[in-house]
Amino acid sequence: MKSLFYLVTAMAVLALAVWAYRQNYETQARLREVNELRAEIADLRERTGVLRAEWAYLNRPERLADLADLNFDRLGLLPLRPEHFSKIDQIPYPVENVTDVMAREATQ
Repeated sequence: MKSLFYLVTAMAVLALAVWAYRQNYETQARLREVNELRAEIADLRERTGVLRAEWAYLNRPERLADLADLNFDRLGLLPLRPEHFSKIDQIPYPVENVTDVMAREATQ
């Protein structure tokens, strides 16, 4: 009976050792994957910063104005001026019926 107990205990210890060994390698693989993903994220953030800087450089107002002047014949673009915009009091807002407003407030 003792030998059977020792055999079962030894098998259990061996099974746990194999399980721990596999878990160790799986953990190391996941850590390598996490490090690769962090490096990729850092690279993508750096690329995003470069693209934002390029976008800001290409969208400088003086550059866009020069391009609009150069391509006026083809595109007919005009530079934006303050008089192209309306004042807030010139915007027509829809007039609501008093009964519609009261009905909406009553349902809330």
